[in-house]
Formats: sequence, C-alpha cells, structure tokens
Amino acid sequence: MIGAQAFLNSSFTSGKHGSFLSQAQIQLLNEIGETILPQTDTPGAKAADVGRFMSVIVADCYTPEEQGVFLKGLAKIQQAAENQYGKSFLMLTNEERENFLNRIDREHIDYMKNRKQGEQPHYFRMFKELTLSGYFTSEPGATQFLKYNPAPGRYDGCTEEKPWH
Repeated sequence: MIGAQAFLNSSFTSGKHGSFLSQAQIQLLNEIGETILPQTDTPGAKAADVGRFMSVIVADCYTPEEQGVFLKGLAKIQQAAENQYGKSFLMLTNEERENFLNRIDREHIDYMKNRKQGEQPHYFRMFKELTLSGYFTSEPGATQFLKYNPAPGRYDGCTEEKPWH
C-alpha cells in the first residue's frame, strides 16, 4: 500500500471521529473528484476513493470552521444542481457535471482573488486540493498515472570502489 491508501487503511478511519461523512456524502465527493480527475487510459479519482480520503482528512486535520465550510459546500453543490437541473448532482450527465463544476470553479477563482485576510477558503478549493492530494498519493494515482517505479535505474551490487582524489 502506498500513501493515501495506507493512510485510509490505518486506525485513523476508525479513530475518534468514526466516519465524519455519510456514505452518500463520500459517494458525492467521489463523483465530484471523478469530474475533476476523470478516468482516461489511467484510473480516475473515483478509483482512488478520494471521497473516503477527504472524510478522514477533513475530520482529523481541518478546524471546526473549515469543516463547516466543507460541509456547507457539499450542501451547496447538491442544492445548486437541484436548482439548475432539477436533479441531484449524481443524476447529472458527465457533460452537465463538467459544465456545472466549471461554473463553480470560476466562482471559486473570483472568490479567492477578492478574499480578505483571515477569511476561509472557498469550499471548491478544498474539494480540488483534496482530490489532487488523495489521487496522487493513492496506489492507482502513484503507480498507474505517475508510473511509480520503486527501483529506478539499475542496481550493481558488486562494484569495485575506487578512492576519491
């Protein structure tokens, strides 16, 4: 196991927080992550289970204020999808998801440009950062996308050591 996957399989997932997010919220985050980093010829964010990664990180590493921003952001995603499309985010087509999240990303960029000192980051920034961290430290992200090689080059165990001059 590498990185995030080993972390997720550790005692942290059954620690003091139990499961911070519901299975439905984790599924939603996996689908948001998959829209950000979709499967191509390599696995996407859903294959790395970024939703579960986010649940652990938000529970164990975020302040209560940041957790509030994150949870409100999840609710905003669902409500905005309902308002715009008349259905939940999970029921949107891939094209609708992409257009929808691109609009939220533009809002996020504007918010971050105008954010005042001490204000919390935009929830979508959290989603994007955690998607990237969870994916690239996961086994599928590290081994199939980044093409991790545990022993690059070659190993010559029996070589003659020459003195340095």
